[in-house]
Order: sequence, then structure tokens, then C-alpha cells
Amino acid sequence: MKTTKVLAIVTVALLAQVALAQPQTNVEVTQGPEHTTVQGLTKMTATVVGIDKATRTVTLKTHQGKVVELEVTNEARNFDQLALGDIVTVSYSEALTLSLMKEKGQASHTEIGTEERAAPGAKPGGTLGRRVTIIADVVAVDHKTKTVTLKGPKGNTVDLKVEDPERLKRLRKGDQVEAVYTEALAISVEPAAKK
Repeated sequence: MKTTKVLAIVTVALLAQVALAQPQTNVEVTQGPEHTTVQGLTKMTATVVGIDKATRTVTLKTHQGKVVELEVTNEARNFDQLALGDIVTVSYSEALTLSLMKEKGQASHTEIGTEERAAPGAKPGGTLGRRVTIIADVVAVDHKTKTVTLKGPKGNTVDLKVEDPERLKRLRKGDQVEAVYTEALAISVEPAAKK
């Protein structure tokens, strides 16, 4: 497994604890004539209340009072720049866009990862992300239950609820849809307020 993927998995796994500590979440749905997009953004801030340089462990305290310890991997730059009282902001965004394809192609799956780390000497931070594009076949349309069954490139199927009756009318068995899923995790550190 590539270092980028390992770093992404470790970062997401460790920060999931923090992100679950009553974050601020916004969800937005946008519908166009041929596509629908659902976007979500979760943001959480915490204060650095402890640093153990020997074990590379940081203790964060959320505004709700929850305390979380995180081990920072060696891949994260500028660990020595952290200070007590620094404010850590974690933002997680994800979006899914489903579009009815005009031209038929072959079912496929592509994934592109992104990574941006803080510059050497700067406060720790960075962004990890990925974009997954899947072309799937419509194998069933059920107007009674308002569901569409899609079959992906690996043969797996998924049932999607389609609330809009006009969109459901346009879907036919044999059509193809493109699903584009993007996600990004951004971490930034602001210096502690000077007293």
C-alpha cells in the first residue's frame, strides 16, 4: 500500500474521533436537469492542551469539553511547531454527483488521490483527498418503490431511492449513470492567542 494511502487511512481513523465530537455540519442538495449533487461539510475546532514530543502525541480539547489524544505520524511535517493553546481546525467535505449519461460506454471505476502537506517550517497542516468516478448500468427501475438498481464495473449492485418522479420517468433499464464521489480532509493549525 502506498504511503499516501496509509497516511490517509491513519489520519482519517485518528481524526474520526475528533470529528465525531459534535462537529458543525452543513448539507446541500443541488438538482440540475440531468444530474443531482449532494454536498456535505463538517467542521470542528479544538485546542491543543497537551504535547508529548517523545511519543508524538497531541491532546486536543473541543469546545464541548471532550478530550482526545492523537498520535501524529512521522509523515506529518512540522510537529515541533505545535504549541499549547494552538487551535486545530479539521474540515471534512464530501460530495456525490449522479448524472444520466448521454452516450453509452463501458462500466468503469477510476480513483485519483490528492495530498498537500504544510511547507517545511510552517505550522502543521495539509489536505488529503480523493475523487472516485464510476460508470454504472441501470439494471432495473421500480416505479412503485421509487428505486433504481445500478450495476457497477465489478458486478456489484446498489439500489438508489429516486424521490423526484420526473427523474424516475427518464430512467430506463440499459441506461448508464456516472457517479462522481469526492472527499477531502483538511487540517490547519492557528497559533495560540498571545496574552
